[in-house]
Amino acid sequence: MRTATAVLMGAGLLSCLSGPAASLGDTPAAQVLDEVVVTSDRTGPGMWHVHHGNSQAWILGSMSPLPKDITWRSKQVDQVLTGTNEVLIQKPFEIGIARILWLLITEHNLLMVRGGKRLVDVLPANLHARFAAQRAKYTDDAAKWERFRPLVATAFLQQAAFHHVGLSTRVDLGAAMRVLAKKHGVPIEEIKIAGVRDVIDALKNLPPATENTCVEASLATIETDLPRLVERAQAWANGNVERIEKLPEPKEVDACRAALDAGSGAADLIARIRQTWFDAIEKRLQNGRVTVAVVNIDLLLEHGGLLDELRARGYEVDAP
Repeated sequence: MRTATAVLMGAGLLSCLSGPAASLGDTPAAQVLDEVVVTSDRTGPGMWHVHHGNSQAWILGSMSPLPKDITWRSKQVDQVLTGTNEVLIQKPFEIGIARILWLLITEHNLLMVRGGKRLVDVLPANLHARFAAQRAKYTDDAAKWERFRPLVATAFLQQAAFHHVGLSTRVDLGAAMRVLAKKHGVPIEEIKIAGVRDVIDALKNLPPATENTCVEASLATIETDLPRLVERAQAWANGNVERIEKLPEPKEVDACRAALDAGSGAADLIARIRQTWFDAIEKRLQNGRVTVAVVNIDLLLEHGGLLDELRARGYEVDAP
């Protein structure tokens, strides 16, 4: 899928580690260089309309990262919700301090570099040199994140880089949809896509070579791809799906995706996410209901993704 691996697997980890990890050295506040604000004057993200007979599903494509101070409004969503039976959103990660501490104790060897070594000891020299060069741009601590395994350390670095350009992986469009649904009195169903344990299990089965390939993808994103991600966020805010599809990803991201697809663990997790969303939406379509769903836009746009599967099952799909 199109989402960078460090975002996919790191999002759950960072949500777990953000509290305790702070004790290992907080990222200093960085200047926000760009900001996208979605207001009523903007088109806003459009919705795909899936239908067959009286059955309808309106799908809003969410995106990560997005501007961290974004204000989102959509007249289309307000209008659709007036005749909607149910809203589907992803169940958020829910984890308390006790669970965080338990994970850090029981999965210490999985999240951190083992045997008393540091990142510089386990990451190939060329990748660590690139990591260190980017780390120097976003923190004054030359040892920051050295105790984390490569994928986790790079996820923290990527988060710092996103913050520097005003982007965040923590912008929750599902929460905004929840507020709108409550305003219209529409029931909300939370779809459990994956939990912290699923991410941990995927990491357990990740071969070192695949991890390094995906670390390189994250580093390429940080080094050269931030302007594209900012432009992608702007295209999302303006409802320009065609522009989103035409923005090319770094070749390293494709290499990471290919490495994941060739193995298990992470590939199984991604496949399960796809299937869970397809089953949830098709179930509502078969029951003749009108449903609104918030789904990651990469799951929608990828070749053979959710929209292609729905078309293959005979549903009409109208683009935004």
